[in-house]
Amino acid sequence: MLPEKPASKPVARHLLMKLFGSRPGIKMDAASAVRVGALFGISENNIRVTLTRLQSAKLLKLVERGYYQLGKDGEQFAGEISSWHTAESRLCEWRGDWLTVLTTALAKSDRKATRAQDRALKLMGLKKLSADFYVRPNNLNDTVGTTRERLYRLGLDKSAVVFNASDFAGATEKKAAGLWQTKNLEASYEEGLIELARSRKRIEGLSLDDAAKEYYIVGDNALKRLVFDPLLPAPLVNVDLRRAFRAKVEEYDKAGAEVWYEFLNIKK
Repeated sequence: MLPEKPASKPVARHLLMKLFGSRPGIKMDAASAVRVGALFGISENNIRVTLTRLQSAKLLKLVERGYYQLGKDGEQFAGEISSWHTAESRLCEWRGDWLTVLTTALAKSDRKATRAQDRALKLMGLKKLSADFYVRPNNLNDTVGTTRERLYRLGLDKSAVVFNASDFAGATEKKAAGLWQTKNLEASYEEGLIELARSRKRIEGLSLDDAAKEYYIVGDNALKRLVFDPLLPAPLVNVDLRRAFRAKVEEYDKAGAEVWYEFLNIKK
């Protein structure tokens, strides 16, 4: 049996942004946001200060009657995070070529840019093959130009060179194919399926408040697996297992949304 994972208290900023970005057009007033915070043991003052800061950062905006909604920058952030919904449709059969990124021009002393770049590379499933050289199987439907622009939006420094490569030498090809711990990845899919099934069973006996909390904690853990999934092709990974996990997350996410709509008294 898998050990139960302790639930950690979410950071107010992350909690609110994930809820606002969970569905298009979500609106929430300060009182509702405070209720959400209380559900996770976050103080009213912390929630109200966070709302103000998110508004100042243009991640949220005030709309009619004191309700908050995602701002322009918040919509971009939510769009990238929620792209897991359509991830499988952006894939194609792998022809053995590689998407590659060369980052030699980025100044290593620029820590902020380096952190943003590392996150962008991770979100796109790229791994370091050698110094300043990152690769992933090019099983993406998008052109290299479109993928390049997406990497830039995610935080890749524009000095980085993004291109397609093939005909690696045998040893290099083998090294590239072995960069991902695929057995761990497949185990993660299996664990995720078990975790979701257990959670749905637990939720049957929970109050509305506790069900909302459960859906957020377990759902957030599942979404992290998907958001940072490298989306590897066969034969590098068991694609059917990944798709089965994604289908269960979709099902769980929809059920959780219904509970959160009820908890926040949001009309669809």
